[in-house]
Amino acid sequence: MFKLMHKDKSTKARLGKLTTAHGEVNTPVFMPVGTQGTIKALSNEEVKTCGAEIILGNAYHLYLRPGLDIIKKAGGLHKFMGWDLPILTDSGGYQVFSLAKLRKLSEEGAEFSSHIDGSKHFLSPEGAIDIQMMLGSDIMMTLDEGVHYTAAKEYVAQGQSKAQLLFGIVQGGAYLDLRKRSAEDMIAIGFDGYAIGGVSVGEPEDLIHQISSYTADLLPDDKPKYLMGLGTPPDILEAISNGIDMFDCVVPTRNGRNGQAFTWNGELQLRNALYKEDFRPIDEDCGCYACKNHTRAYIRHLFNTEEILGLRLVSLHNIHFYVKLIQLSRESIASGRFAEFIGGFSNNYKKQKEMR
Repeated sequence: MFKLMHKDKSTKARLGKLTTAHGEVNTPVFMPVGTQGTIKALSNEEVKTCGAEIILGNAYHLYLRPGLDIIKKAGGLHKFMGWDLPILTDSGGYQVFSLAKLRKLSEEGAEFSSHIDGSKHFLSPEGAIDIQMMLGSDIMMTLDEGVHYTAAKEYVAQGQSKAQLLFGIVQGGAYLDLRKRSAEDMIAIGFDGYAIGGVSVGEPEDLIHQISSYTADLLPDDKPKYLMGLGTPPDILEAISNGIDMFDCVVPTRNGRNGQAFTWNGELQLRNALYKEDFRPIDEDCGCYACKNHTRAYIRHLFNTEEILGLRLVSLHNIHFYVKLIQLSRESIASGRFAEFIGGFSNNYKKQKEMR
């Protein structure tokens, strides 16, 4: 269940509260990506200390490894991974097309070969829901293929736990008329929330914002709006100003494992020689464990010596930064200062990035 709490007067930004079986989620919200049942390089407790309220898992990956039987025997994904807060699971449709070797696509679903061992599988809209029901996620996603949505909705209504929410995904590429048609179809079916899919896959930045803003305006205000896979801090703030509530992205952990840190003053590549004798924290305005206890010079040393702690510390800092950014966004929306907040942050972030 979603409750819209407040709307910003100068932008389309909103505050909301999403109620799930494993707790309430305040929106806007950033969801760290735990594709295979873990936020890479971090423990659950570390992720919680960052303030994360919900994480994301992936049905495709978990279906292949460790397999549904093992997760079911464990009591569901929450118990299997030891996470007691909400989980959203992606249906795996994107991975079928991007990772697996697609053998045949039909009205019934997709036949594919596993990217791991080449084994053959078939994923239908109903099958994607079955997988997520077995995982026991709080929010399930439909397959990203419009012709199947009605069947999936009718199917899941028969066996879905009332505690599980189902989101529909709006597609249409860069074609606004197709986006409109897809949104209308989704709304006519009636989902618990709506995701904007098929963006942030190589389009120019301006086009990403145009598509996401246009699509968000088509969706009902009394439902959460989720922009899938959008990555940089300025992009997320722009999307919040366009009325979008939920975000996920691998950028903070993937880039963190490569030494890139996000800060209030732009991005840092901590592998660079510039930081060899820099004994400041990653970000002097950050309260995460890494910034409280370690310096840029030390973290650079860890990367140069291939010590795992280095990538863990930067990943932890980045997740903390992303979650804090959204938290401060919520506070500024509540106080009517969001336009000022986003302007100040984005200008400084861009300026510092250009200087490096």
